[in-house]
Amino acid sequence: MTGEPRASARTSSAAILAAVLCLSLGLSAPALGGPVANLKDKLLGRHPVNGLEASAPPVARYVTEDGDVFTLDRTQPKPLLKFENSFEVWALQPQPAPRGDIIYKNDLGEPVLRATRLGGVTIFTDQRPGGAAAALMGPGAPLRLAIMGPQALFDRLTQAAFRTAHAVHRGISFDAQATPTSSALIADAALVTSEALVRMTKRSDSRRFVDQIRRVQLVEGRTAAVDFAPGGVLLITVAPPQGQAGRPSSDRILQVAQGFR
Repeated sequence: MTGEPRASARTSSAAILAAVLCLSLGLSAPALGGPVANLKDKLLGRHPVNGLEASAPPVARYVTEDGDVFTLDRTQPKPLLKFENSFEVWALQPQPAPRGDIIYKNDLGEPVLRATRLGGVTIFTDQRPGGAAAALMGPGAPLRLAIMGPQALFDRLTQAAFRTAHAVHRGISFDAQATPTSSALIADAALVTSEALVRMTKRSDSRRFVDQIRRVQLVEGRTAAVDFAPGGVLLITVAPPQGQAGRPSSDRILQVAQGFR
């Protein structure tokens, strides 16, 4: 025996207490043995746990004041965010903030989205570093990686290499060591890497890094990582069990480039 009351005893006690409180407050009392959650809602009011649950579906579409549309998928261990005009999916880490707000950060710890206790949403972008208000549009489609075979993976690697070559004006090969369980994530990582390389060509603080790259190598590992190996190899490590959170974002790849000397 642990001294812990049985569930039936706890329920009956809670229901009796609820009935007494209701009588004293002039509210209708719940039936004995029934749920008392409604009483708590009446007394304290209902508030979203993470700033979004009260008004937004688990997968929701938003539009910013600038007209940009994005999807926020909170059905994953780490929430995912994707703008309609971009193929990159951002894996976010929610953290509590003052006044009951929640800040969603990227893999560099930078704020991407803020949700207020009352359901307001602010998105932070390169164009709007101070934040832009976003309004709920309605339900969205879940952000999932599609199952991918060898040919589809090869096509994605070719697409990433072509897009990169067009930006840097020379060839950079994309090679992968993939398994059936990692193919989709590696293909996604290849396109994200090409996005990072394209962004680097437009920045003076990372152009020298791009000039050193001869090959992009994508491999499996325990955690997502970015490394610059001898011979001009940009090594991208993905962790398939973590889903889209198991590969570095373009911002993280760009950070490595900016630290290159």
